[in-house]
Amino acid sequence: MKNHLITICIFLSVYIQSQQLIPLNEKSYSDSLKTVVNSKADNNAKANSYFLLSNFYRNTDPLLSKNYLEKAKALSPKTSLNKAKYYYYEGQHFLESNKEKAAVSFQKAIQEFSKIKTEEADFYIASSWYNYGVTQKNKEGYPFLVKILVEKSIPQVEKYKNHKTLGQLYSQLAIILTYNAEFEKAFEYNTKAIKILEKNAPHSPELFFAYLNTASNFCYQAKGDEAKKYLDKAEKLIRSYPESSANASFYYGKTLYFITKQKNEEALPMIDKGLVYAKKSNQNLLTQMFYLNKYDILRKQNKLNEAKNVLENILSEKTLIIDANNRKTFYNQLSSLNEQMGNLKEALIWEKKYSKLNDSLSSENVKLELNKLETKFRTAEKQKEIANLNTEKAQKELEINKKNQYLWLLVFASLFLVILIISIYFYTKKLAREKEINHSQKLKEIAQQEELKITKAILEGEEKERERVGKDLHDGLGGMLAGVKINFSAWASQNLEPENKQNFNEILNQLDYSVTELRNIARNLMPESLLKFGLETALKDLSEFYTRKDLHIDFQAININSNLSLAVQINIFRIVQEILANAVKHSEAKNILLQCSQSNDVFLITIEDDGKGFSQDFAKTKSMGLQNLKTRVDYLKGKMEINSDDEGTAINIELNTHAIS
Repeated sequence: MKNHLITICIFLSVYIQSQQLIPLNEKSYSDSLKTVVNSKADNNAKANSYFLLSNFYRNTDPLLSKNYLEKAKALSPKTSLNKAKYYYYEGQHFLESNKEKAAVSFQKAIQEFSKIKTEEADFYIASSWYNYGVTQKNKEGYPFLVKILVEKSIPQVEKYKNHKTLGQLYSQLAIILTYNAEFEKAFEYNTKAIKILEKNAPHSPELFFAYLNTASNFCYQAKGDEAKKYLDKAEKLIRSYPESSANASFYYGKTLYFITKQKNEEALPMIDKGLVYAKKSNQNLLTQMFYLNKYDILRKQNKLNEAKNVLENILSEKTLIIDANNRKTFYNQLSSLNEQMGNLKEALIWEKKYSKLNDSLSSENVKLELNKLETKFRTAEKQKEIANLNTEKAQKELEINKKNQYLWLLVFASLFLVILIISIYFYTKKLAREKEINHSQKLKEIAQQEELKITKAILEGEEKERERVGKDLHDGLGGMLAGVKINFSAWASQNLEPENKQNFNEILNQLDYSVTELRNIARNLMPESLLKFGLETALKDLSEFYTRKDLHIDFQAININSNLSLAVQINIFRIVQEILANAVKHSEAKNILLQCSQSNDVFLITIEDDGKGFSQDFAKTKSMGLQNLKTRVDYLKGKMEINSDDEGTAINIELNTHAIS
C-alpha cells in the first residue's frame, strides 16, 4: 500500500469513462462505419454510422467529430429517436472540451428518450444520466456521481440482467469504492461486472476495462499476484490490437503492477510505452498519471532534481490539479521533496499551501456520504439505522448548543466581524481586478474591430476591382474584339478570293477563341450566376467550369441558405474558387469531391481529391494562394484544417455566416 500513497487519491479520474466505449479493434470498427456512409444504405443507417464516427473521433479530431455530427443531423429522418440520439452524441462530443454544453445536451437527450418506451431508449437514458454525472463531477464531487449511478443509471437497466451496459455501470461504481479504500465492496461489484461481461460481451472494451479496474483494486491493496491474474486476462483481449488507444490504459495497469511488486526498473519501460499511446490518442489525464508514477520512481531512486521537475511540470500542465484533493496531494509532495533536498524556504511555501487547502476540504464527510449512498442502494434497513443514529447525534448536539448558547453567540459575532472585514477587502480587490480586465478586454476588442475593418476594406476593394476589370474586359475589350471579327468577316466576303478564304477563316477562328477566353476570365473575376441566382448555383457552375475530360468534380450542396448576405456569399465563392483552382492546377487529381453544407450560422466546406498532395512546409511558407485563403477564412471567423499526403488532399473549413453581418 505504501507504494501508492500518491496515486490512490487520483487514479479514479483516469478510469472514469463515458458510456459507449470504442471497440478494441478501432481501425476495423471505423473502416466498417465509413463503408456504410459511403454505400447505398438508407439514410437512417448512414445517420447512425455518422453518430458513431462522431463519437469515435471526439478526442483525437474534434473538428472531424463535429463534421460527422452535423452530417448525421442532416441525414437523420425527423423522428423522436433520431432527435434524442443527436442530443446524446452532441453531449459525447463536448464531454471533454465543454462540460457545461455537454450537461445541457445530456439533459435534453434524457427528456427525449423518456418519451420512447423501448429497450434501446432505456440504455441511452442510463448512459445519458451517467455521462451527466461525469460532467458534474468536478463541481458536485464524487458523491453526486454515486447518487446518479445508484438512483438513476443502474435502476434504469437492472431489468436487463445480462446486458453489457449494466456490467459497465457496476464496474464504474467499483472504481469509486476503490478510490475510498472500500476494496472488498469494490471487488464485489467488479465481480458482478465481469460475470455479466464474460458471458454476454466476451471481447468488449467494457470487459477489458473491468479487468484493469479489478487489477488496480488489488494493486492498491499491495496484492500484486492477484492483480496479475486480471492483467493477463486484459492482455489476451488487447494483444491482437497493437494500434488500439486502449493500450495506454493497459500499460498503466502494468505500471501499477510493477510498482506494487517494487520492480521500479521494470515499471519505467511500461511508462514509456504507455506515454506513446496516451499522447498519440490525446489522453492528457492518463499522460499526466504516467508522469506522476515516474516522479514517484525517481524520488525512490533519490534522483530528486529530476523528480521535482516532473512534479512541477504536472502542476503547470493543470490537468490533474482540477480536483482539489489531487492538488492537496501535490502540494504535500512538493513540500516534503524540497525539505529532503534542503530547500527549507520553498518547502515552507508548499506546506502553507497544503495546510490552507487541507483545512477547506472535508474528506471524512465525502467518504461518509459515499457509504450512506452505497448502503441505501444495498439495503433500506441499514439506511434507517443510520438515520436514527444521526437523529440521536443531532439531539445531543442540540443539548450542548443550548448549554453554550451565549458562548456561541459571542463566537459567531466575532467571526462575523472578521468575515465582514475580509469580505470587504477581497471585494475591493476583486472590483479593481475586474475593472482592469474589462479595460484590457475593451482595448483588445477595439484592436480586433480595427483589424476587421482593414481586412474588410482590402477584400471589398479587391472585389470592386475584380468587378471593374471584369466589366471592362467583357463590355469593353470583349465588345471591341467581337466588332473586329464582324468587320473582318464583312471585308473578307467582299475583297478576298475564294481560294484565300480558308487561311483567313482560321485567323477568324483564333480571334473567336480569344474572345471566348476573354469572357471566361471576365466571368471568373465577377461571376454573373452568383449575383443573379445565388451561391449554390454559382458553386455548381464553378464546378462544371473546372470539370475536364480527365477530371470529375462531384459537387454536393446540403441546406445552403439563399438569404446569406452578398458579402458572405462572395467570400465563400472566392474560398472555393481558390481551392478548386489550386487542385486543378497542381494536384493532378482525377476526382474531386466538393461538399458545402450549412447548419444555422455555421457553413461547412469539405474538399477532397485523389491527387499527389503537397508538403505541409510548402503550405506554410510558399503558397500565396493558401495565405489569401487563410485571410478570407479568418475574416469570416472560421477554422481551416488541411491534411495532405501522397494519396490526396482533404481540406475542411468551418465559417461563421454572421461574422460580418
